[in-house]
Amino acid sequence: MKDGAKVSRYEQFVRDPGLETALACEVIFERPARELFAGLYQQIEQEVAERAKVLARKMDCETPDAETVRKLQTLARLAGPQTK
Repeated sequence: MKDGAKVSRYEQFVRDPGLETALACEVIFERPARELFAGLYQQIEQEVAERAKVLARKMDCETPDAETVRKLQTLARLAGPQTK
């Protein structure tokens, strides 16, 4: 980065880093990006879980075929322990 302004915005949680920036920070600090940007990671994790729950409800049927069962299992894993 050419100046510290962007870094300051990341540190103050005013701006979310892009993928390249997050991976660069991982390399520089030798810590996983999910740890360096824990709040952002948790927010995205929650959003993914909620979306997985919605998709699982839409796909739920009486007699699912093997492919649907596999997809529902993946969605249940993403949705977390609260899934039906």
